[in-house]
Amino acid sequence: MESQGKKMLESAQALIRKTAERMKLDSVMIERLIEPEFAHEFALVITMDDGKKRVFKGWRIQHNSALGPYKGGIRFHRDTVREEVQALGTLMSIKCAVAGIPYGGGKGGIVVDPKTLSKAELERLSRAFIGRIAHIIGEDVDVPAPDVNTTPEIMSWMIDEYQKIIGRKSLATITGKPVAMGGSLGRTAATGRGGLFVLMSLMAKLKKKAKGTTVAVQGFGNVGYYFAKLATEVGFKVVAISDSKTGVYDKNGIDLDRALKNKKEKGTVAYTKAISNEELLELDVDVLVPAALENMINEKNMAKIKAPVIVEMANGPLTQEAYEYLAKKGKIIVPDVLANSGGVTVSYLEWVQNKAGYYWTEKEVNDKLKVMMDRAFEAMWEKSNPSAGGEKKMPLKQAAFEVALERITSAMV
Repeated sequence: MESQGKKMLESAQALIRKTAERMKLDSVMIERLIEPEFAHEFALVITMDDGKKRVFKGWRIQHNSALGPYKGGIRFHRDTVREEVQALGTLMSIKCAVAGIPYGGGKGGIVVDPKTLSKAELERLSRAFIGRIAHIIGEDVDVPAPDVNTTPEIMSWMIDEYQKIIGRKSLATITGKPVAMGGSLGRTAATGRGGLFVLMSLMAKLKKKAKGTTVAVQGFGNVGYYFAKLATEVGFKVVAISDSKTGVYDKNGIDLDRALKNKKEKGTVAYTKAISNEELLELDVDVLVPAALENMINEKNMAKIKAPVIVEMANGPLTQEAYEYLAKKGKIIVPDVLANSGGVTVSYLEWVQNKAGYYWTEKEVNDKLKVMMDRAFEAMWEKSNPSAGGEKKMPLKQAAFEVALERITSAMV
């Protein structure tokens, strides 16, 4: 996995370098944009339920704080490596800047398979992690959040431990908490909802209506499910969806309740015509939404992708080679740094509510999310489609990175 993490880091850094060179930034500024400001690596020693001690490796990478406190999740995964954590922290700097929220980028991780731990061991590990980083985080310094295999419950242990260490309340230091502990309403569906707002903005620019527009969604986790559910509610025709094992196709539109029921009872979403994940990606639909894992669209299947619009709801679902090939083919690719930034945007709204001690209704949160996603899309679209000055049109991903780097560098002294 180390090589995959290394590849991910090299790819993220190459994207920034390429964009910065196109913007004619000097070499010193480029290095500052690529190198993390701080990289913390540590060992966590935990007493297991059987009384034996075990050592876990952990990181907190603080990439860039020009626009505000470092912001980024904490992942618990057996294949986590330092390079992956650094790559994700780097991309968080870009994502927060594109989203127009006053945060920098960071990321944390522990090498662990949480399924192998008891609840008590998981709690001890979570609290030990905060014990290691308490002196380098804070509501105006670094604001961690959940990521892969971390939950609102784990965040509740972490914020409790942090408050014990510093000796006072500081709910805004960690987001993604349970609502009862200062979490925000609307957080669960936020990433899927934010992605839908971006797609709606794109449809308006293309002068197309949602009604009758066919969509295929790869992924039936939190992001894919809510994207499909909310898209259906506004008139899109979601004709395919898949989980990690299999998919389902229904030309009349997926019955999500049936798919969910089937998944719970039989372990598969396929209540009617079953298709593979590969087949789903190659369907002749108007919009393809990869919302599962990275690198799902690659050199093996890129020539078979028929959808004219791709919305990247997963992190890095297209390899660089596939992205370049499909962009040249004229596909409109909405980049992950904007498409899936609804989650971090509502994390920001949670932070604002915690700092103010005043809480909004779910509708107010969703309304604010829409305003922020629409504004972020508009900035990317304007950069991509210059109306004057004789500049060429550029792909949305390139435009998003340019918007981000302009915002970050303008705040760097």
